[in-house]
Amino acid sequence: MKSTIKWLDGVSFEGGSESGHSVVMDGAPESGGKNLGMRPMEMLLLGLGGCTSYDVVTILKKSRQDVKDCSAEISAERSENIPKVFTKIHIHFILEGNDLDASVVERTINLSATKYCSASIMLEKSVIITHDFEIVGTIK
Repeated sequence: MKSTIKWLDGVSFEGGSESGHSVVMDGAPESGGKNLGMRPMEMLLLGLGGCTSYDVVTILKKSRQDVKDCSAEISAERSENIPKVFTKIHIHFILEGNDLDASVVERTINLSATKYCSASIMLEKSVIITHDFEIVGTIK
């Protein structure tokens, strides 16, 4: 896997992926940025959320759960000192579907966290990562 980062201006950069997609990252105005894109650390959280959500939906479908919607709300705490690394990350899944089994959902999230999600497994070596979920209803 390869990616490229190209400096645009100030503290703005364009990231390009091997799959041909790109995204702009920028700093906050107080750091010399123009707020033209996400911060790099925000991108890291999005990558984690995307990786684990992909697993959760895929595993639920393979488990014959009729999942119709999945979202993840991710909150993180960072060190006050430089480097301002993440110290805690919490992922709250919100799932909707027909007759979702809470025990299957819980097992699925644990499988993602401990076996399948490369981002979670890599980050958990230095960050406390917790998960919870809610099933918000049944779509008829």
